Amino acid sequence: MQDISELEGRITAALERIGKGVDRLAAMPRPAPPVATPPAPAATGANAASADAALRAQLEEEKALTAQLQERLRALKDREPKGDLQEKVERLTQQLDVQGLELQRMRRSNTALRDQLATLRQAQMAGVAEPQLINKSLMAELDALRAIRLTEVAEMDEILAALEPHLNPN
Repeated sequence: MQDISELEGRITAALERIGKGVDRLAAMPRPAPPVATPPAPAATGANAASADAALRAQLEEEKALTAQLQERLRALKDREPKGDLQEKVERLTQQLDVQGLELQRMRRSNTALRDQLATLRQAQMAGVAEPQLINKSLMAELDALRAIRLTEVAEMDEILAALEPHLNPN
């Protein structure tokens, strides 16, 4: 950004110099056509012509520099499109939210699975095999497996999203 402001300052200074040069050209009296050309007026006309040519050359240099700086400014602006960056941040934020939800679901199901397994162990130690405890523990284990799968799907979506710009270079 500092380069851009520096370039803008240089362009502004160049345009001011160009304006001053144009004003000086307009303010210069046009040499009258020499009637009887003594050596002094011919030298003055040559000086004016050389000054005019020097100013025109300086004007052309400044125009070329201005065009070059404007092209560099355009290239800098085009290099980092802000809309793409904002979209990328939003997409990554969504992916983090999805992963966070899946992680919470997995933690809840793992906690339920641990509780069910502890209850099943206690029933086993007591010598009581209750089918409903086995069913509850199997349901908790299935929920944990589903949560793990959803977490893996969310991770795969994140990987695919990261690879997509490289696979589709459009």
